Amino acid sequence: MSKASQPTALFILPAPELSARVHEYLLQWYAAAGRDLPWRGTSDPYAVLVSEIMLQQTQVERVIPKYRQFLETFPTLQDLADAPTAAVISAWVPLGYNRRAVNLQAIARQIVQEYAGRVPATIEELIKLKGIGRYTAGAVACFAYRQQVATVDTNIRRVLHRVFFGLEYPRPMLNDAQMLTFAEHALPPGEAYNWNQALMDLGATICTSAAPRCEHCPIQAACRAYAEMGQHSLFPTGAVLRQVRKVAEKKANYQALPFTSSNRYFRGRIIDLLRSQPPDSRISLAVLGTHIKQEFGDDDLPWLQQLVEGLAKDGLLDYAPEGVRLP
Repeated sequence: MSKASQPTALFILPAPELSARVHEYLLQWYAAAGRDLPWRGTSDPYAVLVSEIMLQQTQVERVIPKYRQFLETFPTLQDLADAPTAAVISAWVPLGYNRRAVNLQAIARQIVQEYAGRVPATIEELIKLKGIGRYTAGAVACFAYRQQVATVDTNIRRVLHRVFFGLEYPRPMLNDAQMLTFAEHALPPGEAYNWNQALMDLGATICTSAAPRCEHCPIQAACRAYAEMGQHSLFPTGAVLRQVRKVAEKKANYQALPFTSSNRYFRGRIIDLLRSQPPDSRISLAVLGTHIKQEFGDDDLPWLQQLVEGLAKDGLLDYAPEGVRLP
């Protein structure tokens, strides 16, 4: 056993009987109710990689049509590596966070140069790719190569914590490293693919962050958080309702600052405008400013220059003294 996978003394592994019950309940539920997602119908490592990058910070429903369209435009990793970056960014719209498109192409080019165009199969090699973290490396290794490895995203973390450790409020019992170690030990033998997918589905559809639907949960009888909530109320909802209130307050505070005044909004407007221009043509900052912001004035130029420099640093545009254009 590697050092990274050794159990830590900061938590106690669940009894084998409990783990077996959870495995049985959840895997049976997934076999009957798992979501029909297009990337689950392929073992192509490139397609799996595309889906994982797209799913970062974007809802599944928005990703599905763009995933299919993107793979039609760039059917192979070599196609993506060879494409102009501006074309990749255009194919990514309207998913947002366009830097992901640039990063994905950079990964494709690195794989072509360093791995002869074949996506690495091990976590150790995958994590060497620029911008690939432990979650994405584990997801590709598991979902494309069917390796018996754990991977922990937000949904998986929440479900595992609630089932085996209880409510994550006011703060989780395990940090990221500890949760990954625990997730490795929680894997059912030979079922890593179905287990990881089942955990994500449960977290996305039933064991949600703000309003879990405990009455529909297939592992309710084995869930420690459900038992904890039952101690606070005749119906096990008291602790969750308090958390829902906190989440609502946070959202209200966030929404007090309209998105249309945020830098992210204006970054998106800049890219959209440049996509509408003839290839290789440049727009000066002064002209650019008047197109993306009403009542743009000279006092706004330092702010606009900072935005443009940030986009250039992220590889999303080319910035020169005479103006900006897509790369």
